[in-house]
Amino acid sequence: MSPANGKKYSESGTARLLGAGTSGILELFTFHPVDTVAKRLMSNTERIFVSGQPLRQSLGQLNHVIFRDAAGKATISKYLSLFPGLGYAAGYKVAQRIYKFGGQPVVRDILERQSGQWFTRTFGERNGKAMMHATAGSLIGIGEVALLPLDVLKIKRQINPEAFRGRGLFKIVADEGMALYRGAGWTVMRNAPGSFALFGGSAVVKEFAFGLEDYNKATFVQNFFASIGGAVASLTVSAPMDVIKTRIQARSFDNPESGMAILRKMVQQEGFTSFFKGLTPKILVVGPKLVFGFTLAQWFIPAFDRLLKGQTLAEARV
Repeated sequence: MSPANGKKYSESGTARLLGAGTSGILELFTFHPVDTVAKRLMSNTERIFVSGQPLRQSLGQLNHVIFRDAAGKATISKYLSLFPGLGYAAGYKVAQRIYKFGGQPVVRDILERQSGQWFTRTFGERNGKAMMHATAGSLIGIGEVALLPLDVLKIKRQINPEAFRGRGLFKIVADEGMALYRGAGWTVMRNAPGSFALFGGSAVVKEFAFGLEDYNKATFVQNFFASIGGAVASLTVSAPMDVIKTRIQARSFDNPESGMAILRKMVQQEGFTSFFKGLTPKILVVGPKLVFGFTLAQWFIPAFDRLLKGQTLAEARV
């Protein structure tokens, strides 16, 4: 399940579906609070740490930005306030994991059959392999825009719950329709380079840092560093578009704002550093998040495969 892994899975499609879905759910419950913090920081348009302002006041503002109405409540209440939109997040995370990590190898195999020689001639054997992984990732990332409505609903619940006004899922879909795809263009502009860097960065680390000819032979430590390299590259490259996309999606349904308008305001009022708001907490969680997801996926997929073949759980352990 490593992003740039050259492995061709022998497990059944059902096992891959169950394994990826289960790892996605467990990853969600573990890391959803950090994602909420990152989204709220990215959507915040006010400066938190201002020159000459007392540190106590700045920390108070940071506390309010992160915890909203729970800022003055007990610690457990603050923690629980970081789980808004969990239902939408679960639908998005599971679908995204299955689509992205299951779809990239399919696209990569198609590219290898149809254009493998072109990649080798153009970039060389080693660079060509990494470029093919990166290109497949970019293409699958562009198609990920189909899942945008779930992402929109998740983000709105995290940072703008008032937009729901007591409406249920089906009522929102009926009322908003294609408005749930607002920000689709910015999402594509974020996903294309982001997924390119994710899968390509992981492949580059395995190819050039570890000298692996067969990515499937990577050790746990090698997969760890390859995943970190790819993910950090991806988050950094896609950060500006991600901030704009988040602010588009955070707006109320009845008060939308275009991406260009948001971009102009960010440059004029907040400066260029605003394009990287929320990047630090996202990068800090990348390492354990990817290792967590990678380890569980590698355990669950073969385990489910053996269970589906009638073996016992003890026999299914890998």
